Amino acid sequence: MNTPKRYLITAALPYANGLKHIGHLAGAYLPADIYVRYLKAQKRDVVFVCGSDEHGTAIPIQATKEGTTAQAIIDKYHPIIEQNFKDLGIEFDIYHRTSDPLHHETASAFFKDLEAKGDLETKTSEQYFDEATSTFLADRYIKGTCPNCSHPEAYGDQCEKCGKSLSPEELINPVSTLSGQAPIKKETTHWYLPLNKHEDFLRQWILNDHAKDWRAAVVGQCKSWIDGGLLPRAVTRDLDWGVKVPLASGAGKVLYVWFDAPIGYISATKQWALNNGKDWTPYWNDKETKLVHFIGKDNIVFHCIIFPIILKAHGGYILPSNVPANSFLNLEGEKLSTSRNWAIWLHEYLEDFKGQEDSLRYVLCATAPESKDTDFTWKDFQARNNNELVAIFGNFINRVIVLTNKYWDGIVPPQNDLEDYDKEVLEKLKEFPEKIGSSIEKFRFREALQELIGLARLGNKYLADTEPWKLKKINEKRTETIIHISLQIAASLSILSHPFLPFSSKKLKDMLNLNDVNWDDAKNYNLCIGKQINKAELLFSKIEDETIEKQIKKLK
Repeated sequence: MNTPKRYLITAALPYANGLKHIGHLAGAYLPADIYVRYLKAQKRDVVFVCGSDEHGTAIPIQATKEGTTAQAIIDKYHPIIEQNFKDLGIEFDIYHRTSDPLHHETASAFFKDLEAKGDLETKTSEQYFDEATSTFLADRYIKGTCPNCSHPEAYGDQCEKCGKSLSPEELINPVSTLSGQAPIKKETTHWYLPLNKHEDFLRQWILNDHAKDWRAAVVGQCKSWIDGGLLPRAVTRDLDWGVKVPLASGAGKVLYVWFDAPIGYISATKQWALNNGKDWTPYWNDKETKLVHFIGKDNIVFHCIIFPIILKAHGGYILPSNVPANSFLNLEGEKLSTSRNWAIWLHEYLEDFKGQEDSLRYVLCATAPESKDTDFTWKDFQARNNNELVAIFGNFINRVIVLTNKYWDGIVPPQNDLEDYDKEVLEKLKEFPEKIGSSIEKFRFREALQELIGLARLGNKYLADTEPWKLKKINEKRTETIIHISLQIAASLSILSHPFLPFSSKKLKDMLNLNDVNWDDAKNYNLCIGKQINKAELLFSKIEDETIEKQIKKLK
């Protein structure tokens, strides 16, 4: 397969209506960051875009809860979310906002283009209306009894108890969340995207062209939608918060958030280009660009069906090469829930585990819900940190650097005559960059991480088998070779751990006095003989039982 000329990587735009938790991180942002860091370590041309999704009903609903305005809500949460991501090493090239004028302009232009070409239809229908507040009610402003599980607090789009997708018409005894009164039905006109007219294109593009290289869950969900028969979908809403419909006949209406939000990737790329004196168009218009969307499984239909139809109808835009959607991460055996506060919030983790950002990245990658829902538990977090990061990776690095400083004052010893075992270890060492890289390129991040810890295991075994601390007085030259090879393994670990553990990777590179290295250097990176390395620092800290008990108690 030809290497793409450039890459555009997107991570789902998080709603700026509240704080984010580890489920969000595991779903889209951590895998995207790992992939981007790997590509950049290979000196590829990559742009990584994201930003806050600041429209849709979730924002004004939160504003009502907090007794403030929608603008105040997005201005409050946007910087917190951006900072939390940054503090956990998620390194976007731009973190934009859909409230930005450039985004409003870009989304409006898309709508006008599709409308002018006849790619949108107008339809008049009856929708729920709250007479007390003179408001057409979006799905989230309607509550009632779920027809599936009888939960009395189901929303007009979904029951949060049983998870079933709903329409307001299916609710039993619906009421408006604005006034508490039963709504009436009233006529309103909206613009619709006729998804049904694009079924043949979707069948060919997803079910044929990408049946083998996309994740089975993604293709399966798309297939069930297409086979079920696609229907025209409204792209406007009767709301006063969002991108205004740019037509005289659209007064009092805004673009549906799932029309405007994915266009946020384009407006973010435009802003990145403006900030950096670049041209944004090759990243969206050139077929030699590889576009990858990182999302959670609840966003598959929007990224694989609706947004591609919008791009195709507009013309001139590339389609995603892959959409590696993750399933959901559960917490201690239960579904993560913001409303029930059943979550580990990113800002709280950062406060409680200062300096242990990589521990969370490691465990979330090791337990990533790549093909099915998985479970995060505090006990597993502790075990993986202590038994893998501290006891395997950290232990190997500490021993090698301490021995180098103890025996040679931190000067890298020479590699003398090699025994068969040394040659075998060096041959294995050469295989890791390709093994790890191949797994990352296939979006198998758990597998890639297992290979990385496998390299640390190789180093530990090599030291345990050769016992250089026993040889030093008997055979100086043999000891020099063992430590030299061990330092090569440490150097490779510093390079190959960078996508997964960026903070520890940097710390290790500083200890080894390494700079300006790239991915391929890990195959046989030769630390210069006679080079000075620095003193050992602990890469990872052990997590004690009382720390974990405190977190479990906080949850409950």
